[in-house]
Amino acid sequence: MAKHPAPHKRLARAVVALQSIDDPIARLDAVRAAREEFESLERDAVAACRAAGHTWTDIGARYGLSRQGAQQRFRHRSTPPTGPP
Repeated sequence: MAKHPAPHKRLARAVVALQSIDDPIARLDAVRAAREEFESLERDAVAACRAAGHTWTDIGARYGLSRQGAQQRFRHRSTPPTGPP
């Protein structure tokens, strides 16, 4: 079985690929799209952490935030809406 490179190495290669886009507007569009994907991934990861029983303190520690800071940053993004639209 092939060994996969460490995630940080794969991310570094993705950054280099984005930086190598010659056309500035195309590079900007690619960076914007990547940011949106990472925000979605982050939101899903926070929701998964909460579902697995991790506390806001646990999550905040990864960002240098207090429990309250983590709640303020992520609660509205990680909690699916409830009730009628």
